Amino acid sequence: MEILYSAQDALPSQMDHDCVSELARKREEEEDEDEAYWARENTVREDTQLLAPQAGEQGLPPWAPGLSPRSPALRPSSSPWCRERPTFLFQLPNSSTTSRTSSTSPSHQESPKQLSAQPSPTTQNMPLDSRNSMSPEAQLQTTSRRTTKSENPDTWSHSTGREMRESREKRESRDTRDMSRSRDSHDSRDTHQREYSRTPPSEWKSYTQRRMLYPSQMDHDCVSELARKREEEEDEDEAYWASVRTLYEKTPNCSRPRPPKPKHAITVAVSSGALFNMMDSRKIYDEEGLEKYMEYQLTNENVVLTPGPAFRFVKALQHVNCRLRELYPDEQDLFDIVLMTNNHAQVGVRLINSVNHYGLLIDRFCLTGGKSPIGYLKAYLTNLYVSADSDKVLEAIQEGIASATMYEGAKDMSYCDTQLRVVFDGDAVLFCEEPEHSTKDHGLDKCFQHEALADNKPLGQGPLKGFMEDLGRLQKKFYAKDERLCCPIRTYLVTARSAASSGARVLKTLRRWGLEIDEALFLAGAPKGPILAKIRPHLFFDDHMFHIEGAQKYGTTTAHVPYGISQK
Repeated sequence: MEILYSAQDALPSQMDHDCVSELARKREEEEDEDEAYWARENTVREDTQLLAPQAGEQGLPPWAPGLSPRSPALRPSSSPWCRERPTFLFQLPNSSTTSRTSSTSPSHQESPKQLSAQPSPTTQNMPLDSRNSMSPEAQLQTTSRRTTKSENPDTWSHSTGREMRESREKRESRDTRDMSRSRDSHDSRDTHQREYSRTPPSEWKSYTQRRMLYPSQMDHDCVSELARKREEEEDEDEAYWASVRTLYEKTPNCSRPRPPKPKHAITVAVSSGALFNMMDSRKIYDEEGLEKYMEYQLTNENVVLTPGPAFRFVKALQHVNCRLRELYPDEQDLFDIVLMTNNHAQVGVRLINSVNHYGLLIDRFCLTGGKSPIGYLKAYLTNLYVSADSDKVLEAIQEGIASATMYEGAKDMSYCDTQLRVVFDGDAVLFCEEPEHSTKDHGLDKCFQHEALADNKPLGQGPLKGFMEDLGRLQKKFYAKDERLCCPIRTYLVTARSAASSGARVLKTLRRWGLEIDEALFLAGAPKGPILAKIRPHLFFDDHMFHIEGAQKYGTTTAHVPYGISQK
């Protein structure tokens, strides 16, 4: 029993909250077994006093008459902490209680001697370390405690139970106090976390936006690497353009403005066949081959080429740049013209001479030597591509680049040199081809009914919508300087639609896109040629060839957009 209590007293004071309930259950089981043991011990003592005369005949200890060696009270228990109880029972004859019993009963004085001479069977089965682990001083203290306990077992059992209950209550109170402290600290942390104001729904951000605000370590590393590369590219770009600016500034009597940065500019790629009239050289190429063509170009490299269908358009773009530089000296959102051709590099001398002769501000050339230049359009950040070759234009449209085939008017027409005028058709040019599908499948009347029902539904965008947005952005720069009435850009919408049936949907779509069209003309199926002759545009974009041919008769420079159902 002393081993049991010493083990209980040695329990750690700081118990984990998860093990408290399990330890309490085990402690209650141990207390119940201990009380049952001492109750059985008291019963044995009472039987000893009543059956004392028969004790010597059985050859048993004087304090346990009436019990046989096979009695359950003398059997070793299966519980580890109860195996030493029989040893404690056989050691009791050496205590003061045994001595008092022997003095009252002289006939029993020899029995303790016999028991002391015989080793206890339970003690022989015990391990050596359990018997000899205690020091002599500890054994003396243990013997004295055992003597005190054996003198009044009832009082000792009650005091022991009270001490165990008090120790259990202390441990429970300590555990409760620790749990309350941990709960208070957790509540304080929660309160501290709730001090932040909640984000109103109007300020909610998407996952991508929040991830940019609070990136992880991997994102931070990737972003830092990308930012470093971007900074290096920007530094190289700035160094290059600084050198170009220095070149232009140090050149004496240089009135040529420096080119804009490509990432800020509106890039318009023009083929050599659209910028200049190269029909004679093209005929030589088709009839005599490439070598004769190159020989012809080298022989006539000092002969200036005549203007082509895109020549006046390029001149009008340069005038817009000049006006923007007057209002915004450091403006970079300008038109940037790129000469895109599949001619050989040796032919480039004649092209350069012709560009310089007319004073065209074209600084970037692309000579592909017989290969298609369409693959370079995206590398040049092209916003619009115009060419005289319909096959290349179709290839560019399939790549998602706004493109058109240029056609020159059948007769001469005077153009305005101080204002860029661009006319757009509606369906399959600015807008998608949905109405044309409806007209072909269900007829014109059903198409009008459909447009009236879809009055508030915006139309889809067409291939030239992006270029229209670029023109509108530049117009707003002039409007900001109070130059609306004399703006060098003017846009037109000339469509075969009827204003009564579908005009409202067209204007609402432009308003939804944030585009301001200067003039809108709804012809309801009437010819476009006479109207275009009055406007005198530098470019007229349309997807139907019969509109293109009708406008050519009046001398209008046209641009065919090979997009939509009308091309099939």
